[in-house]
Amino acid sequence: FCLMAAPGKVAAFRLPPLPTIGEIIKLFRLKALKQLSQNFLLDLRLTDKIVKQAGELKNAHVCEVGPGPGGITRSILSAGVEQLLLIEKDARFIPGLQMLSEAAPGKVRIIHGDILTYKMEKAFPKHLKKNWEDDPPDIHIIGNLPFSVSTPLIIKWLENVSKRDGPFIYGRTQMTLTFQKEVGERLTANPGSNQRSRLSIMAQHLCTVENCFVIPGQAFVPKPQVDVAVVHFTPLVQPKIQQPFELVEKLVRSVFQFRRKYCFRGLETLFPENGRLERTEQLMMTAGVDPTLRPFQLSMSQFRNLCNAYRKMCDEDPSLFLFNYREELRQKKMTGSLLESTGQPEQTEKENQL
Repeated sequence: FCLMAAPGKVAAFRLPPLPTIGEIIKLFRLKALKQLSQNFLLDLRLTDKIVKQAGELKNAHVCEVGPGPGGITRSILSAGVEQLLLIEKDARFIPGLQMLSEAAPGKVRIIHGDILTYKMEKAFPKHLKKNWEDDPPDIHIIGNLPFSVSTPLIIKWLENVSKRDGPFIYGRTQMTLTFQKEVGERLTANPGSNQRSRLSIMAQHLCTVENCFVIPGQAFVPKPQVDVAVVHFTPLVQPKIQQPFELVEKLVRSVFQFRRKYCFRGLETLFPENGRLERTEQLMMTAGVDPTLRPFQLSMSQFRNLCNAYRKMCDEDPSLFLFNYREELRQKKMTGSLLESTGQPEQTEKENQL
């Protein structure tokens, strides 16, 4: 309900008195499930702080991922949102969320489903759509994500950003999400940092990524083994690497396969054994990248040059992009086993190493 406002002022939305999150957990006998890596955040000062990182939410449309017992949900509603979509996989939390929905009539929609498969193209009203070049739409995604879901989900959403579909069909939708502290550090790591990884490149070439603050593990129930980072994402108008998502991910994943070795070693795995050395040298020469740099030392512009050079090679030889290094190793292993069983000469030392 709304409190009566002073004449000439818009009424501020306030939730009515409700049981505390701790009382909700007891009332519905909720227990965090270890197999779903669930951790509850009971301190409403911290949930308010998370929601504040999302920016101005007054009259905005928000999707909260995995609301659980509803701590962050209360902070979102208190921010004066127009509509709140809750997507919760665990049916045990639905009754407590329905209680919140009744306390904010017409504002809350609850979906019992999995965010990894939920189609977000129709989650919000069409009139909220903006052109990609415009300011971000009045749509926000917020979530205290289970650790088991956070990395696959952000990779999925980064692919959506690249293709401008899913929740980004409405424009450059902003996200405020929680991750293990270490994952948060990877998402924002600069060249030369030990935390620099595939995730750093995939996130930073598509979004402005900000590591907002860290929540100590003891603030959660049950207490996780690690601290938790709150990270804010705003999709860029122009990606830093203007190549298809699948091509960028394949090259970046190959580079970081051997993160402690020279980057030449990882890039080799993009090419079949026949002509591997020559093609890897050609790639690095075209991109102007020093083959003795470690993967975590490479800058975004160097990754862009490598992706552009690799794309050119794939255009000249379309079978190249389909090449799978692991499959090549598997075939070699099978051939070696077959030769051994038929009494053929043993594999060379080099083949054994492979």
